[in-house]
Amino acid sequence: MKISTQRILTTHVGSIPRPAALRELLVRQDRGEAVDEAALARESEAAVRMVVARQLEVGVDVANDGEQPRAGFSTYVARRMRGFGGASRRLPSRDLRDFPDYAELLAHRRRDAARIVDAPQAVAEVRYEDLSEAARECDVFLEASRTARFTERFMTAVSPGTIATILLNAHYETHERYVLALAREMRREYELIHARGLVLQLDCPDLAMERARFFQDEPLERFLAAVELHVEAINQAIAAIPPERVRLHLCWGNYDGPHVHDVPLEAVWPIVLRARVGAISLPLANPRHQHEYTIIKRLRLPDGLLFLPGVIDTTTNYVEHPEVVAERLVRAVDAVGDRARVLASTDCGFGTFAGSEMCAPSVVWAKLRALRDGADLASRRLGAA
Repeated sequence: MKISTQRILTTHVGSIPRPAALRELLVRQDRGEAVDEAALARESEAAVRMVVARQLEVGVDVANDGEQPRAGFSTYVARRMRGFGGASRRLPSRDLRDFPDYAELLAHRRRDAARIVDAPQAVAEVRYEDLSEAARECDVFLEASRTARFTERFMTAVSPGTIATILLNAHYETHERYVLALAREMRREYELIHARGLVLQLDCPDLAMERARFFQDEPLERFLAAVELHVEAINQAIAAIPPERVRLHLCWGNYDGPHVHDVPLEAVWPIVLRARVGAISLPLANPRHQHEYTIIKRLRLPDGLLFLPGVIDTTTNYVEHPEVVAERLVRAVDAVGDRARVLASTDCGFGTFAGSEMCAPSVVWAKLRALRDGADLASRRLGAA
């Protein structure tokens, strides 16, 4: 991955709200309804061109396709792989159990969204036999951004552990066998993205979020053992890709809930650092985890590892003041000890699932402009621009 000694580069975690027509088609398709595939392809390609142009306009340096062709950041694999069917019965997070009025509010907001808690489950051996949809997504983005002057381009892909905890297991004897089978198959998508010349971003909310969901009734030690398994699965799946071409995003869940049961970063961070990746993306702008800079500073990043702190909250329509962004970035640089290894980013995606967006599209672009302005302020203060 490229760095800059001149200024702090900006990026984001991946998803961007989809235009209304595309969103409707994706949600209908995700629910099993018949849709006009040609119209869906046209809307997807137009949306990718739009988000490429808007990212350039607001000053994003390291950009992607906004996940426009996907109904969900994780559930998209059910369309691309064999072995999935039916519906998972995913446990509500402890937040939703403890704050039922918030759970009701969230359910109402998601009533027209793609499948989130009832995604397809593994009902047979999972197989990734047809890479055509993944290849088409890469190619559409590459063509749309062919003349764009981005510093670098990336493509997101869901991690094996995240698939296993959202698209639940109704086939394999153990969770471990399911995760390792997913790692074996997802390796094909990861290597395709790398072969197309794109940086691979692995979306791994399972490494923190699932403490309060999938593993909520297990002791902490059981969850940490699962994190070790999930990181090992990642390493197996990306063994053929240079670490410097992979970035990893972990989070505690991209929703505006209480988050009072979130696992402390200190518990999982040493395990996460075992992943063979060149950069780690972490949400630090939300009210529950702004203090975690202290853990980054105390436990230190390995030499050469890039850090992508979230300095923009993706769950509120407040637009961060550039001064606030700059202050957060200065703190991140202090924690890492090297300005060139810090890229300004967002907490999570802005359109994690089609139809469940929390930020208005116009606000999203204002936030990304504030990210650019704040990064420039921080660069000047740190003597880099």
